[in-house]
Amino acid sequence: MVTGIVIPADDIQPVEQREFAGLDDYRAAVDGWIEAVDLHDLGVTIYVNEEGRVRHLPFNSRASFLWWYHVPAARQKALLAGNAVVVGLTDRNGDNTDVPDAGRELLLAQTSYRVEVRTVGDPRWYGNQATYPDYWEAVVWAMVTLERWELAEDVRVLLGEQTPHEAPAA
Repeated sequence: MVTGIVIPADDIQPVEQREFAGLDDYRAAVDGWIEAVDLHDLGVTIYVNEEGRVRHLPFNSRASFLWWYHVPAARQKALLAGNAVVVGLTDRNGDNTDVPDAGRELLLAQTSYRVEVRTVGDPRWYGNQATYPDYWEAVVWAMVTLERWELAEDVRVLLGEQTPHEAPAA
């Protein structure tokens, strides 16, 4: 059994931890054949329905924004549709692994986060008083800020109580 996290496309539905015995469980969770999207810096793979866009499955904002935040090359090029499953990266044998503890805590924790931005030509990070109730909402706002604000060069998500000197971006 592999411990994973299901991210429903319907963002009103909660993200939940689930056990997966094999391929059939992954396929059932995404309603079809699976396609892997790796997020190496987070140590996870996101499985989605490989025909999600062709079948007009609903846009999965949480999975897409998570992908875009952690894989800048994917920004503005593709989106993830339908339910998604997050598991750990594959092992040497090509087998799925459990979501790493740090990834599980990040994606399931109900704690406050904040977003900081670095503007073009300025090495400093800037933030405001806004906090977000979970990692998902913070990542969405980070990506919206980066997309909409011309002067924004980079963004990062931090725990709400952290200062820039306490910890690197999540």
